[in-house]
Amino acid sequence: MPVQVRPALSTDLGSAWAQSCPHPVPPAPWGGIWTLLPPRGRSRGCGPFKAALTCAHLPRWLREAEEGPGRAGAMSASAVFVLDLKGKPLISRNYKGDVDMGEIEHFLPLLAQREAEGTLTPLLTHGHVHFLWIQHANLYLVATTRKNANASLVYTFLYKMVEVFSEYFKELEEESVRDNFVIVYELLDELMDFGFPQTTDSKILQEYITQESNKLDTGGSRVPTTVTNAVSWRSEGLRYKKNEVFIDVIESVNLLVSATGSVLLSEVVGSIKLKVFLSGMPELRLGLNDRILFELTGRPGGKNKSVELEDVKFHQCVRLSRFDADRTISFVPPDGDFELMSYRLNTQVKPLIWIESVIEKFSHSRVEIMVKAKGQFKKQSVANGVEITVPVPSDVDSPKFKASMGSAKYVPERNVVLWSIKSFPGGKEYLLRAHFGLPSVEREEDEGRPPIAVRFEIPYFTVSGIQVRYMKIIEKSGYQALPWVRYITQSGDYQLRTS
Repeated sequence: MPVQVRPALSTDLGSAWAQSCPHPVPPAPWGGIWTLLPPRGRSRGCGPFKAALTCAHLPRWLREAEEGPGRAGAMSASAVFVLDLKGKPLISRNYKGDVDMGEIEHFLPLLAQREAEGTLTPLLTHGHVHFLWIQHANLYLVATTRKNANASLVYTFLYKMVEVFSEYFKELEEESVRDNFVIVYELLDELMDFGFPQTTDSKILQEYITQESNKLDTGGSRVPTTVTNAVSWRSEGLRYKKNEVFIDVIESVNLLVSATGSVLLSEVVGSIKLKVFLSGMPELRLGLNDRILFELTGRPGGKNKSVELEDVKFHQCVRLSRFDADRTISFVPPDGDFELMSYRLNTQVKPLIWIESVIEKFSHSRVEIMVKAKGQFKKQSVANGVEITVPVPSDVDSPKFKASMGSAKYVPERNVVLWSIKSFPGGKEYLLRAHFGLPSVEREEDEGRPPIAVRFEIPYFTVSGIQVRYMKIIEKSGYQALPWVRYITQSGDYQLRTS
């Protein structure tokens, strides 16, 4: 049976390779030989290992087999750099060798020039070399390429690098990179191969790249089977005394209301997060009140309102082909916490907490502010941890407050009044009066009026009406598992302009 080579691009950054592969390996045309490298080699793929060359470079015919005719390297990054704020490389990894590593010296001068001109973009070009970069803390993470690369893939990989490094070092900054060169190099070897993302799950990486890697170890190393499994995001042999799944449906409301009371921006951004404590290798199937599913199956929504989800993004464990075919969300979950999916709804949302404000100014003496807050959600629901931030002029003093509910305080470093209400039932209305001394109002016009911002969290409630209809847990041992569901609506970017 011939050794198989799989396409080396995975749009979900390290998910399982395809179930079958159309590219059998032909005889080596230069008279060399093929060999199977162990999993700690540069690549993983079909079967337990991926076929790799004894030669230092992959031939063009193989790259075209992986990436398509005439597109060798077109989707990949050539090298990755971690720079300090002065543009000095702290660490780098050359994956393909088709871009001179000295090209990175042009990055910071080019960035400074574009910034001075006001034309700074996330992609910079010098000659034939493209720099795709992000900034995190006091570091620049830069990928270089000469090809028309898949930019979204490269940027997703750079942010995944930040996530993985932060898992290892708690804080990703210049000092943590300098203190952990060995770990960083090992991670760069495992995260990407020949410019393509490989194993990017930090939980799996931590099984065999540990802090002890800095010490000399002459013994044999055991590589977790997850690296070469079809399910790379979950370890085998997991056992729990109590099998449970906790499901959190969290929706954030982004709202912008004009001074006249009209809604300028309204959207709901949702996510479904799971905490999984299940033994073995279970398959989970999640059912939602999806409007498209109801239309496909010909069943009416009934009393339960159906929801049409937009911009749906899934975790790599979800079988996308199954979802495209019949809208079934089927997956083998990672262990522990992860975000299963996110979605967005562009819908006109009635402001859940409505704010009215009146500001009276008495020249060179005082300013009085009255703020009225009303809960416009269901009476049986309660908003917790409500914080209403009311901007005030920068030169006020001698604050006095009277609130019908909660407490208020002046925060001078932010030039705001912070009104906190621990529990805000739906349908209720509360009032805050604030009195300030005002030495001068001459700077009023220059300062402008920032909007009132609101923060809140409403449990057991979703704005969109999304519901988890069922969660089926299938495992060969046939154990019983308990799924738990919790709904939360919270404020996102929630602002109301004042007149």
